[in-house]
Amino acid sequence: MERGIGTSRGIGIGHVLIVYNASAVVNRGTHYNAEEEKKRFFEARKTFIEQTEELLSELEKKLGESDKDALVLKNQIYLARDITTENEVVAAIDNSHICAEAAFDDVCNKLIQLFSSMDNPDMQQRVTDIQDMRERMIQILQGTKAFDLTNLPDNTVIVADEIKPSMTASMDIAHVAGIVAEKGGDTAHASILARALEIPAVLSVKGILQKVKNGDSIIIDGAYGEVFINPTQRTFSIYEKKKKKYEEHIEELKTFINKSTETADGKKVMLAANIGGADEAAKAVKAGAEGVGLFRTEFLFLNKNALPTEEEQFEEYKKAAVLTKGMPLTIRTLDIGGDKDIPYMGLTKETNPFLGYRAIRFCLDRVDIFTTQLRAILRASAYGSIRIMIPMITSVNEVRQVKDMIKKICSDLDHNGISYDKNIQTGVMIETPAAAIMADAIAQEVDFFSIGTNDLTQYTIAVDRCNENVAYLYSAFNPAVLRLIRRIIECAHNAGIEAGMCGESAANALMAPILLSFGLDEFSVSTGKVLETRKTIADWTLKEAGLVTDKVMSMATEKEVTDYLSDYISERNKK
Repeated sequence: MERGIGTSRGIGIGHVLIVYNASAVVNRGTHYNAEEEKKRFFEARKTFIEQTEELLSELEKKLGESDKDALVLKNQIYLARDITTENEVVAAIDNSHICAEAAFDDVCNKLIQLFSSMDNPDMQQRVTDIQDMRERMIQILQGTKAFDLTNLPDNTVIVADEIKPSMTASMDIAHVAGIVAEKGGDTAHASILARALEIPAVLSVKGILQKVKNGDSIIIDGAYGEVFINPTQRTFSIYEKKKKKYEEHIEELKTFINKSTETADGKKVMLAANIGGADEAAKAVKAGAEGVGLFRTEFLFLNKNALPTEEEQFEEYKKAAVLTKGMPLTIRTLDIGGDKDIPYMGLTKETNPFLGYRAIRFCLDRVDIFTTQLRAILRASAYGSIRIMIPMITSVNEVRQVKDMIKKICSDLDHNGISYDKNIQTGVMIETPAAAIMADAIAQEVDFFSIGTNDLTQYTIAVDRCNENVAYLYSAFNPAVLRLIRRIIECAHNAGIEAGMCGESAANALMAPILLSFGLDEFSVSTGKVLETRKTIADWTLKEAGLVTDKVMSMATEKEVTDYLSDYISERNKK
């Protein structure tokens, strides 16, 4: 058995098709006719854009709407048309008399080097996008063709070094049983597409290409990251049963799409989705979400070469508001810091960016950027049920500063006759111990809370969850974290406001009875976990959840808590 990272759940059973990402050999001679090479470049670019637009159209047909892969292809078109890219290629040809392939290769390599040096995983992911663009452009210039994935046999499991955006867009999805790659992770485009289309995927399987050949039997488990090459009949039988059971489970989940979210004894709660862009709002609604509990706005800033204008932001927020069809849409204001490499913002690297110049601290310092975003959100509020959410609050003073800014912007909008929701709600993320301790005072200033368990856990336990040496300490089941969560919800309710949660814990089945017993009003989870979470909530009564929670809150260690919950739920599921 081989192990990797399971990035899309499900069992895939089929036969191997190896897809090689062979890099083209580029001639480095300096004797080429500059005018002819520039002509070749412009012709190849035209063909590249036409082909990419076709791929984009095919991808949107498969998914029924745009997704992050579509954004990648749009970015490739944008980069190909970009005047800076064009000027650099032309200058390289004119100055060095190199061929169009070499010139374009050099320009792409500079971009790859830039993005590779960045700490931000989202920006590092763009390396794959640029490599894909480079390879396709060189193939066009050299008259070669990419691997044909349009007509595949049934139950094909694609095995590759890396799955590129153009590969996923052209793939014969109906006949793909699974995806395996040596590189990539949970945020890779292969993972995003696989999850959207419910195709099992296991990435980061080291050395897999040396261990398989075309036609080999293969089984992949996308939940556990396991790959079986030429499995025994016994293993095959076991996974056939697992596959059937999983598919039955998925069909059962689909029955929850149009149901309200409530416990077995009728206590209703809100179930919302976390999204990273307007296009994802439609997916969330389609998946059964009752609104958007977290709209991350960072992508608007990360995927540009300059600050997004007020109009650009307004159109994005308006689109999300329209797509959520009147359901609550909670937009989190810009949450960036020194860990995000955004050259045009001039952010300096910090020794510990998670404790530094970030989120609301950055926004209150860069009032120009913050005002533009708040104006865009307020204008968009005329088109839906938008709420404003402020991240990383640590004091009442920060909340009051934001409220004063919103008040001034509203006054300006009124003066200019611009429509907005005059009853728009403003809330905060409670994700620092300081905010949790001062939750009673902060609750008097805002309309709602959203608990960010990812950072709250990290800051409370003083553990860097990205540091492998101490990552084992990171757990929201730590009794200290649980007590803070309980306090936050109690403070919200005492002030007459609601408390939600948008961290990973909101979708954790072990955490569900605790959160229900605490009285959490809103669970906000990734779109792919909406139905699973709704089913989990429906399995509990408040009485049973309360009994379990009373036991948990008497425990002193994280291990006691998780062992008890795991054993209890395991026994419960046997009944």
